[in-house]
Amino acid sequence: MAQQKTSLAVLFADLSDSTRLYDSLGDTAAFGQVRDCLDLIRSIAESFEGRVVKTMGDGAMCVFETADAAAQAAREMQARIAQRPLAAGRKKLTFRVGFHYGPVIQEGNDVFGDSVNMAARMSGFALAGQVITTGETVAVLSFELRETTRRLDALPVKGKQEDVDVHEFLWQASSDRTVIPGRPAPAVPSGGPCITLTHRGRELVLKETVYLGRDDSNTVTITDPMASRRHAKIELRGGKFVLVDQSANGTFVTLGNDGEIRLRREETILHGRGVIAFGHSASQAGAETVGFRCELK
Repeated sequence: MAQQKTSLAVLFADLSDSTRLYDSLGDTAAFGQVRDCLDLIRSIAESFEGRVVKTMGDGAMCVFETADAAAQAAREMQARIAQRPLAAGRKKLTFRVGFHYGPVIQEGNDVFGDSVNMAARMSGFALAGQVITTGETVAVLSFELRETTRRLDALPVKGKQEDVDVHEFLWQASSDRTVIPGRPAPAVPSGGPCITLTHRGRELVLKETVYLGRDDSNTVTITDPMASRRHAKIELRGGKFVLVDQSANGTFVTLGNDGEIRLRREETILHGRGVIAFGHSASQAGAETVGFRCELK
């Protein structure tokens, strides 16, 4: 069979935590929901002039002619699964999506090459409800879509001699992107949950997504050399604050009197009071920490 070299955007979309879905619903009911999600991925891919190359258990590999088409499809996949109605017996499901644009080898309906492996790695980095791509891909996106990405860090990727620039594609409109550096933050509205962060003698009371890391664009800038440029974020979901690790070295968090836990590309719900450290334990000499307090106001 003839081989053809070309450039395509390769996208992997996988259901998060499908093992728990099978455990809780049983094989027949869980497979029905997985099949519905795979059908959703297929229809969205086709609507952006892409196609599903293959399905693999609870996920699918798709290809698109352009990076823009892949980004738009990824956004639509996340939006549609988030809006999925919870009928009786249905579980809340989320996708992990990663994509990369680059050269591939086409053989029949299948595609091969380093770009396929890179897209799979980006999917592996993604958390539930997240879309991850590479710096190379961001560079070829249209200006409008490029503006909806945020660099996370340079992370090691198996098979690559150098770390790869990893970016998050922000598929959900978020008011925190309207904050302009150097201008005062808007007043915190009264009522509802809020989180108070304490860092280097400064106290911040916040209600929206908080970014922490070495880069100056973060809400809280961390100078600890073990921290990543975009190390972690805290976001409000369903009235609870969730800490999401996005780093190379992990995030260490202590909740109240509980022992310290380490997050590696994972997340945890924050409650009460606690301490966050970046890249190493808060107990280590010189560790830079952020204190937090969650409350209703």
